[in-house]
Amino acid sequence: MRDMARQPVETEGKHLCHSGPMTAQPRILLVGPPGIGKTTVVDDLVKRLKAAGLRVGGILTTEVRKDRRRIGFTMEEIDGPAALIAHQDWEDGPRVGRYRVNVSALEHIALPALNHAIAHADVIVVDELARMELLSDAFVAGLEDLLARSRPLVATAQLAPHPGLDELKARDDIELVTVTETNRDTLAAILASRLSGDRGPGSTGRPQ
Repeated sequence: MRDMARQPVETEGKHLCHSGPMTAQPRILLVGPPGIGKTTVVDDLVKRLKAAGLRVGGILTTEVRKDRRRIGFTMEEIDGPAALIAHQDWEDGPRVGRYRVNVSALEHIALPALNHAIAHADVIVVDELARMELLSDAFVAGLEDLLARSRPLVATAQLAPHPGLDELKARDDIELVTVTETNRDTLAAILASRLSGDRGPGSTGRPQ
């Protein structure tokens, strides 16, 4: 494990800047502070990829709000079931910040979603990789299995340091892209063009 992760770079204009070598199958990690719009970018990306005829699988994590205040998080499989995985009012489960996490509910959604995506998707999306998700050893194992395969991947991750995520960010086959106020409105289109174009002749998106 490396001592320090590479620093992410911003993506501006129509060029996808990255901090690692281009890979045969793109593995793009979107990072940025909370509230910057990582999930919004990914949600837009999923819609664009589907419109381009690609099969997209994986998970999305969305905020639950009440009176404009965030009170929890829901995880859903893309085109599949969803479950509440964290809430500020729960009394049981491991604590992350002011939330308690239902690890069993997280695994109930995430593990089948990752397996299904590996088997059927042209592009896999994982939103997001953060302290809550990494509480699950089974989820971490599923992520490691995904990374061991040659599959196009777009994931979001917390910007704050974390031992497991720092190691992921330091991998040579991971392209780090920082979501900013400047690029967040155009980033989904840039990534969709890149991922659609990388699906070359004869590529089925199936695991090898």
